[in-house]
Amino acid sequence: MMLTKISLAAMLLMNVAAPALAQTVPAPRTAAAAAQADAPFPEAWFEIFRLAAGKQEEFVRRIAQADEVSKAGGQPPIQLFFHSEGAEWDVLLFKPVTGHKPTAAQEAAMAAKSKELRLPSGPAYFLYIRELVASHTDTKAYGPVSAAQWLAKLDRWRVENAAPREDAK
Repeated sequence: MMLTKISLAAMLLMNVAAPALAQTVPAPRTAAAAAQADAPFPEAWFEIFRLAAGKQEEFVRRIAQADEVSKAGGQPPIQLFFHSEGAEWDVLLFKPVTGHKPTAAQEAAMAAKSKELRLPSGPAYFLYIRELVASHTDTKAYGPVSAAQWLAKLDRWRVENAAPREDAK
């Protein structure tokens, strides 16, 4: 309930403040701020799972197997967050987007490890993992970024995409 009130207040503030803010186009304050505004934000995938009753341990063990496969190819493990209190979910997976593709040798090492562990792949993997899942959602997000970083990118965008002024017509 508190989150809903805060969200509603934030939306109202944005609706009131946005027109006033749109009228000013501040330039980035320093060269460092300009460079920061040009840099792409970090990206990550978040997957939120509500697991089938009694399947939590098995799900985590399967994620551990996937981590073994990743490790064989020099890739990082999946980062897990476990529900403690609040909303109805069991585990959140955090997967940073690095932009680095595994080499052919890394791919081969991961395929060998997957075969050694007798893990299914392709559509069979989908069925293998989904038999443990009651519901699932995922989303790609940017961050973590500070408010200053986000605002620097917005300010830079506004400078580069300035709308024609009314008096210039």
